[in-house]
Amino acid sequence: MKLPKNMKRYCRFCKKHTEHKYAQAKKKERGSLKWGSVLRARKRGQNRGVGNHGKYSRGALSSWKRYGAKTSKKYDLRFECGQCKKSSVQTGGVRAKKWEFT
Repeated sequence: MKLPKNMKRYCRFCKKHTEHKYAQAKKKERGSLKWGSVLRARKRGQNRGVGNHGKYSRGALSSWKRYGAKTSKKYDLRFECGQCKKSSVQTGGVRAKKWEFT
């Protein structure tokens, strides 16, 4: 994905549109002790009762992360205001294989 080096954006600190500079930071992997990961692991061990347990009927996994991987990563885009030098982070993030600042 091609992006310009500078772009006019709204600065929430200056309360007006100013020239912003991009900085790119790769998203970090979710920690293994986060609430959702621990909950999934805990539920995986509770295969008792009657009926099909679906994905958890196979027993414990060697790695209890979720299966599969995406082909591209989401990147954090951090914007630095040209006037007040404060930075803000893009909400969400865009999925792309390659970033290019032109």
